[in-house]
Amino acid sequence: MNHRHRKILHSLFSHPLPSNIHLHDVETVFRELGADLGHTGHGRLSVTLNGQSASLHGSDHGLSKDEVSHVRKFIESCGIDPSRDYPI
Repeated sequence: MNHRHRKILHSLFSHPLPSNIHLHDVETVFRELGADLGHTGHGRLSVTLNGQSASLHGSDHGLSKDEVSHVRKFIESCGIDPSRDYPI
């Protein structure tokens, strides 16, 4: 995982929650983590990582804070700790 992807991953876990992260950026991070991705239509992205599944909906203006929180919880449920596994 390159520095740009690690920076996006760490920004998902920053406080306060960011509201300027785009679905495409999160998609590239999931791809680098080895997730299976699929577009289900209407701007939705299905993600399967370490046996866990989630569905995300992004807009043209980036993910909402609720979606960022959902992504954060999903990554944690997959057993990934950015500070431990992918330090900057």
